[in-house]
Amino acid sequence: MTERRYFLDVRKSARGLAWTHRLDQRQENVALAIRQSHGVPDIVARVLAGRGVAQDDAMRFLDPTIRDLLPDPLSLTDMDKAAARIAEAVMRGEKAAIFGDYDVDGASSAALMKRFFDHYGVEAEIYIPDRIFEGYGPNPDAMRDLVSRGAQLIVTVDCGTNSAASVDAANEAGAQVVVLDHHQVGGALPAAVAVVNPNREDDLSGQGHLCAAGVVFVTLVRTVSLLRERGYAGKAPDLLGWLDLVALATVCDVVPLVGVNRAFVVKGLVAMRRLGNAGLAALARVSRIGEPLNPYHLSFILGPRINAGGRIGDAALGSRLLATDDPVEARTIAERLDTLNQERQAIEQVMLEEARAEADAELVVGDGPAIIVTARESWHPGVVGLLAARLKEHARRPAFAIAFNANGVGSGSGRSIAGFDLGRMVREGVERGLLVKGGGHAMAAGITVEKPKLGELRAFFEEWAQDEISRLRHEETLEIDAALSADGATFDLLDALESAGPFGAGHAQPLLVLPRHTLADARQVGVNHIRVDLRSQTGSRLQAMAFRAADTDLGNFLFASRGRTVHVAGSVSSNWWNGTRSVQFRVVDAALA
Repeated sequence: MTERRYFLDVRKSARGLAWTHRLDQRQENVALAIRQSHGVPDIVARVLAGRGVAQDDAMRFLDPTIRDLLPDPLSLTDMDKAAARIAEAVMRGEKAAIFGDYDVDGASSAALMKRFFDHYGVEAEIYIPDRIFEGYGPNPDAMRDLVSRGAQLIVTVDCGTNSAASVDAANEAGAQVVVLDHHQVGGALPAAVAVVNPNREDDLSGQGHLCAAGVVFVTLVRTVSLLRERGYAGKAPDLLGWLDLVALATVCDVVPLVGVNRAFVVKGLVAMRRLGNAGLAALARVSRIGEPLNPYHLSFILGPRINAGGRIGDAALGSRLLATDDPVEARTIAERLDTLNQERQAIEQVMLEEARAEADAELVVGDGPAIIVTARESWHPGVVGLLAARLKEHARRPAFAIAFNANGVGSGSGRSIAGFDLGRMVREGVERGLLVKGGGHAMAAGITVEKPKLGELRAFFEEWAQDEISRLRHEETLEIDAALSADGATFDLLDALESAGPFGAGHAQPLLVLPRHTLADARQVGVNHIRVDLRSQTGSRLQAMAFRAADTDLGNFLFASRGRTVHVAGSVSSNWWNGTRSVQFRVVDAALA
């Protein structure tokens, strides 16, 4: 095991973490070579080297293209069958149905398929199940209903892999099914015409990092090519123009930003900034975004509003918004989603206070449980995923939030930490009979549990995860890319770092440290954010923000350290106010100098 190299010798920060150098000596040498051979700034060279980018690949990495990174569609298992069946529907003019999930990835995937069918004049309807009454994924009644309304082909997007009974129902009713999905497989594959899922055990494409919208996009690329090969006269759609939807889904589904996913987001943001999608343009306006769209807006502003329909309103609103070209309809739906999001925030705040109180009661005993499991009858099942995410951040360990109905059946959602496969644990829970159903992937999972089994489920989670979570928490550090001074936090640095992005899952946001800066002031703003004023040893000042930190160990440290010399860790970002751009530092940790 490599010996830890402590950054600025910080072994226990305000958050109780050690700070370590992200780069080892070999990567330091690669960073130097990148800087000298390509002329990129030192910090950018360090960011690339610290993420495994080789010297010869650096410039190609900074300008990812779909042409270079798009996988051969036929490398995905069943792709030939899926594309052939979709092409057949186009050439025959069949009626189609699109069965999607109620989250951003599902809405984006459904909108992509809808736009594709609309382009070729194929009649197609989108069906999104109600989260509360129908649960996740296709159900037999809904599939039979789609067939009764004339669907000859049903394409499931972001779902379907684990829905054998529902696919059987569609087959028996007289339709055929194509599954386009990315979720982990939890049993026998359904009897569909094709199941395109890079996470199938027999799929050797190496594209398991794709979200569902990415799988749909690759499928449409192959379908367009196949239509051309077969001499179909219709003009091909501008698939690259739809990358805004793929970028939205890729960021919001928190899949790794590696390979073609980086190109999807980089090129998708270019398309998105043109505001060619009426729904996204309307949503950006009602969200009052006054700056060029970036991954932050997708994750924290647009995504939550699209999700709000599936959480507490009409589950189909998101897909309808993203599929429409009617600006009036887009405005109406966007305003409705914005209102629903405000309602969701109010509900979440009440639930979060209850969930954190329950979690904190468990955390005071020893090191606390390996997995946080909170549950209430009064909670809204559409908001449990957000609760789980907040609890995971708060407790720094995987967390579940479960909402029980009057019949004692709970709908729950879980979020994981890096290195722990939550989906695998949930599938084992299903196999042991502790869960009615459950599935997901490494970082997120959904479960259905009966109240009498909750205690046994908690014990199973603890038994399964205790050793691994203990190890991960013991090894947890804050990996620092480089040091920076307030003087160096410039627009040039921001733009250079942006070229190494987008950052997110699998491609970590660069963490920089401002060494030995005076904490001139720290004061609470908004609900629980902290504005921090920092001053370098040369007198340069930098405004910083510690978001959602007022009631945390970090917040307590910042308030207690006014006037003292500190090391501050975080990231640089643009801050826009009334059309004016400034450099802002986002604080994630701090330590006394």
